[in-house]
Amino acid sequence: MKGLEWTFDTVAEEYDKWRPEYVPELYSDIFWYTNIFPESHALEIGIGTGQATKPILETGCSVIAVEPGKNLAELTRENFKLHHNLTVVNSSFQSFVCENESFDLIYSASAFHWIDEEEGYRKVYHLLKPGGTFARFASHPFNYIEGQEELSDKIETIYFKYMPRHEGETSPKPRYIYNEVDAKKRSEIALKYGFCDIKTHVYYRDLVYTSEEYIKRIGIECDKIAMDSSTRKQLLNDISNAIDEYGGKIIIRDMIDLNLARKL
Repeated sequence: MKGLEWTFDTVAEEYDKWRPEYVPELYSDIFWYTNIFPESHALEIGIGTGQATKPILETGCSVIAVEPGKNLAELTRENFKLHHNLTVVNSSFQSFVCENESFDLIYSASAFHWIDEEEGYRKVYHLLKPGGTFARFASHPFNYIEGQEELSDKIETIYFKYMPRHEGETSPKPRYIYNEVDAKKRSEIALKYGFCDIKTHVYYRDLVYTSEEYIKRIGIECDKIAMDSSTRKQLLNDISNAIDEYGGKIIIRDMIDLNLARKL
């Protein structure tokens, strides 16, 4: 997936519509871990179109959000034009310039994995005030759940036809499902860069889509956007037909992990 972060900016409006927001419990855990007041300053890394932003803004704190995609940044400014405590900067996090120890909270939703680990964590650490919080969270949806195994296998076969994951692969294999052990390991990365008080939280939700809704949802994924248009159309059409064959709906189990860390 590396190098495909540009793709989201080409589908800004679709991304805004089909990327789901995060669960309320996640923000409760962030606010339990760190005190945020109207006088506080927060930085969001990779705001996209703001699926993770509103609960932070509602605390009254000032938020600077960096977003490398020009179209995404413009759409987000429009979406939040009534929130005067938000400033959207059209820049990558790597190029963003700010004084060290400027922020009480730095957070990133399904975006921090695009940044080199060492560069990202070290810069976050320097930008945080002493005692400040880094909240990294991400969504990990999967469709292989009890009751729709046959549909899931059919979809894997379709992916194998159009998007084999490894050269020489001769048969489809179930995709790896990110789990709570992975979430804990991801949280512990921060320890290498001087952070302490590591906490991990995991949340689950089921999202139900019709065939039409589902192909629109996965159509905003970077690997689909990067495909040539003809192959993408065939892939999505075959997946849509498979869902219709099995009742017209698909359930996606969405696992969200929250990694919290504190600067000494």
